[in-house]
Amino acid sequence: MIERRAFMKSGALALFASGFGGLPSFIAQAANSNKIIQPYKKNKTLVCIFQRGAMDGLMTVSPYADANLKTLRPSLYMSPSEKEGGLIDLDGQFGLHPAMAALSGYFTDKRMAIVHGVGSPNNTRSHFDAQDYMEAGTPYNKGTASGWLNRAVGLMGHDASPFRAVSLTNSLPRSLYGNNEALAINNLQDFAIQARNTPIAMNSASKSFEQLYDQTSSSLLNKTGKESFDALKMLNINTLKNYQPAKDIVYPATALGNSLKQIAVLIKMNLGLEVAFAESGGWDTHVNQGTTNGALARNLKDFSDSIAAFWKDLSAYQDDVTVMTMTEFGRTAHQNGTGGTDHGRASCLFVLGNDVQGGKVYQNLKSLAKENLEDGRDLPVSTDFRAVFSAVANCHLSINDNKILFPEWSGNSLNLMKG
Repeated sequence: MIERRAFMKSGALALFASGFGGLPSFIAQAANSNKIIQPYKKNKTLVCIFQRGAMDGLMTVSPYADANLKTLRPSLYMSPSEKEGGLIDLDGQFGLHPAMAALSGYFTDKRMAIVHGVGSPNNTRSHFDAQDYMEAGTPYNKGTASGWLNRAVGLMGHDASPFRAVSLTNSLPRSLYGNNEALAINNLQDFAIQARNTPIAMNSASKSFEQLYDQTSSSLLNKTGKESFDALKMLNINTLKNYQPAKDIVYPATALGNSLKQIAVLIKMNLGLEVAFAESGGWDTHVNQGTTNGALARNLKDFSDSIAAFWKDLSAYQDDVTVMTMTEFGRTAHQNGTGGTDHGRASCLFVLGNDVQGGKVYQNLKSLAKENLEDGRDLPVSTDFRAVFSAVANCHLSINDNKILFPEWSGNSLNLMKG
């Protein structure tokens, strides 16, 4: 009997284990009895992190020099002054939240870029709709079957590993829906559970992985799943169990920290990973948002510390990896009556990598005077998210067909990458 669910969506398989005994025994036995596939050559890898809930870009990267901000946010305003929050001054106009200190050095040495005023041209303030539009890459078409990252995978045009596209989540994100195979894996050790821990009939021990697969009558699995089963052969359970980050690197014991640690393992195992996805929740700060302390500061510290640990852990692999963050929209320019901010429009995102033209806040923002705010309340979107996503995909993954990557868009990519 199949003990774990395989979730099929638009031809992409998400196979995960939830920790209650691992994967089906016939899968584990077959994976363990077959020769491990030789590692793939080092690939360029794009790591995407979705901040679900709508991060407040005006506090994360604050335009503190705009006098209007203090009027709009009397108790949330922060500046580089220690008395007003102690932002990390970036360029005399913008300041990075102090909880992001772990990443500030990468901005200084020009490996991290910030894009401000970024978002979707669709003005929905629904979390679910905005996330769907952003992950599909079609802001005005909710019926798009595929996600932009799945299309990116298809445009790479070369032989691919079963680990080409992996999401460290419980289920496949909208970004990876599509005809190109992708995996959603909640925990790598569960995914690569050893056969000796899973009793199986002796007459199955000598059978090949594919033979055992073919014998299952589960309607949840079909031939697409063989890509996922091939992936099982490639994981070394001892490597996963005994993995230690580079010296003096400690990942936060959080969902995001754990996801990025596992992505680092996959990259270092040379399994052919090209697109990785992780997510972070809790950004919907309607109440008691706080400044140096509070819900936003806690989330930003986890976010920053997790990415910094990941980047340091990559060491010699840094030339091959770019990290890009995203969030569905921002928060209102003014604070609300409960010390928080409500659903807004534009936010900011971060791009980290050795191929990034960093050390700059890319922006086309006007002042926060009321006449410049969308609907008199929100930071307007001045940079379409597709201008950023396409720039990173074009340069880092060598994808040059934006018409397929982002159908219905004819804009220009933002010039924030080298080469």
